[in-house]
Amino acid sequence: MNNVPPKPMRRLFKYLQNYRGALGQSVSASIINKIFDLMPPFLTAWFIDSVSGTPPTWITDTLGYSQPLSILIFLSVLTFLIFGFESFFEWLFKRGFLRLAQRVQHDLRVATYDQMQKREIAFFENQRTGNLMTILNDDINQLERFINNVFNEIIQLIILALFAGWALCATSLSLGLIGMIPIPMIIAGSFFYQRKVAPLYKTIREQVGWLGSRLENNIAGILVIKSFTAEKFEKQRVADASQAYRDANFNAIRWSSVFIPIIRMFIALGFTATLFIGAYWILFEPGRFSLGSLAFFAMMIQRLLWPVTRLGVIFDEYERARAASRRIFTLLDTETQIVDAIDADSSKIEEGIIEWNNVSFAYQEEQLILKQLSLQIAAGQTIGIAGPTGSGKTTFIKLMMRLYDVTDGAISLAGKDIRQLSIRALRQQIALVSQDVYLFHGTIAENIAYGMEDCTLEAIQTAAAKAQLHAFIKSLPLGYQTVVGERGIKLSGGQRQRLSIARAILKDAPILILDEATSAVDTETEKAIQSSLDQLTQGKTAIIIAHRLSTIRHADRIIVLQNGQIVEQGTHNELNAKQGTYAELWKTQTGALV
Repeated sequence: MNNVPPKPMRRLFKYLQNYRGALGQSVSASIINKIFDLMPPFLTAWFIDSVSGTPPTWITDTLGYSQPLSILIFLSVLTFLIFGFESFFEWLFKRGFLRLAQRVQHDLRVATYDQMQKREIAFFENQRTGNLMTILNDDINQLERFINNVFNEIIQLIILALFAGWALCATSLSLGLIGMIPIPMIIAGSFFYQRKVAPLYKTIREQVGWLGSRLENNIAGILVIKSFTAEKFEKQRVADASQAYRDANFNAIRWSSVFIPIIRMFIALGFTATLFIGAYWILFEPGRFSLGSLAFFAMMIQRLLWPVTRLGVIFDEYERARAASRRIFTLLDTETQIVDAIDADSSKIEEGIIEWNNVSFAYQEEQLILKQLSLQIAAGQTIGIAGPTGSGKTTFIKLMMRLYDVTDGAISLAGKDIRQLSIRALRQQIALVSQDVYLFHGTIAENIAYGMEDCTLEAIQTAAAKAQLHAFIKSLPLGYQTVVGERGIKLSGGQRQRLSIARAILKDAPILILDEATSAVDTETEKAIQSSLDQLTQGKTAIIIAHRLSTIRHADRIIVLQNGQIVEQGTHNELNAKQGTYAELWKTQTGALV
């Protein structure tokens, strides 16, 4: 994936602007909560000074409380109120960040999936499925954890440093500065730590993607693994991928485990120095420092410095979120290569008139798959495409559906360049039966009617009957409500192929493309489908690609591709009479040549 965002966390915060209302409320509640949370040192100091006979002047002079009992009652009520407000705002910010994190997680996952779904087919052919699954699940969950926990911790640490620093310096500037001496050292160490662990967490995200891809591939290919008794081999491959992920985490742990103990030593230095100097002033410089002020410093320094030990964990989670953000927003921000033209035509095509005009195509530069291919297909005509493996038959379909754009030349549908049609409008005019049949986990009826709304059971049954599948479905205990299992695992290859044909029939598009549509069916079923091929293609422009030439022998015209070019075309009888490439293929398949 290209277009890596240079500052992924800045990109995340820019994305959070979409939730500025909820974010602002949560941040405000967190700030207020932290201020109330820092009040106990003040309360303790006021209590001690009041008990020792030197109550704060703001209580005696401003509020007018002079009696010790009234002062204690006032401070007790104030303490209760402060803790009450602190608890209320804690509930408010936790609820706010939890809800915000879930909203962002949901919206970001849907947006990322939607962008992924829009990507050109080349993107999926060059990506590992497990890696994409990791982005959609693990990486987005990592951001959810960051927003829910770490983001709030960062806010509270900032407020802690500002408010506590002000309070300490306002009480005693010199002692406050001494107590905060460890903070620059801690911050410098934290930034050094961040630079060290940033590349390590980038590696961790990559390794978890590799591991996810390996597990996904192995689960999908479990039948092959078992049939080749490759369990031991695959176990080792999973172990190797898991070990790489483990070792990447070990490298990060090596730094994270040493960070906090070192930071604690700096904190102990500041804390000890503050207590010693404050106690010295009370003992040897009477009147300079009160007992309540010493208690205030002891508590506030602790509240200021100990949370700073969380910087290691915060930076740890920050780098994990940063690595996840890089992968998510790289995917989200990368533009799709196959897009609608600015003035794309979305009108429905009534007739399947197809024209290829000097079309050339290469997946990679200077390696042409199709070379200056020209072809005219009339509306309602059935065209068969034959040729040896690698001749460009599958590429023909991909270009027809604009899964790729032509390198040179143009493809027209009903007189319009398909690049000027909206992608949705183009593909709605084409019903495809692919060689690799994919069925979704669900019922047979749902799979036949996939992508079509308000489809009646009667229409589904009619399509199944034309695909020679209705009798089989009716023989099942649950009929059309039978669940096919993930990827259609409960159906045979031939049954999946016929279900795919039924799906294409039900779509009722003006153009029907069958890519090896009978490759996985038995001879009897193939004959049944061939016998109704005229009915299947009636009123439609049909393009039938087949290795089994018996499937296309009755086509109106047969195109023979070889090395990306049309080397022969004509009817079955005409091509056999030429004794060329097609005749050789036919003789080989019918057993005339051994």
